[in-house]
Amino acid sequence: MSTLTPVVEGAYVYDTKLSNQGRNLNRMCFSLKDAENREKFQADEVAYCNAYNLTEEQKQAVLDRDWISMIEKGGASIFYIIKLAAIDRKSMQDLGGIFTGMTTDEFVAELRAGGRKFG
Repeated sequence: MSTLTPVVEGAYVYDTKLSNQGRNLNRMCFSLKDAENREKFQADEVAYCNAYNLTEEQKQAVLDRDWISMIEKGGASIFYIIKLAAIDRKSMQDLGGIFTGMTTDEFVAELRAGGRKFG
């Protein structure tokens, strides 16, 4: 259960507290931009997470590929998390579907139709 309060359905405020909480998670995800680091991660995901001092909850979210939990545990941006998702051959559209509770195909169709309309 999230302790964050959505401002707009499905969106969370990324404040200083969350930024501090997620610093190591974001550093780890960003490190995956380098092929050598991706290889190290794939060889031993637990050791790689431990090397970045992730909390147990962050580490479990990474190991489970619980994308929403990663955001709730301080993952700053889709642009960091996508580096991890790419290892699993997930696209931005795949994650968009997950974050909105849709399938990838439903999410893509919604984008093509002009996206969601709020208020």
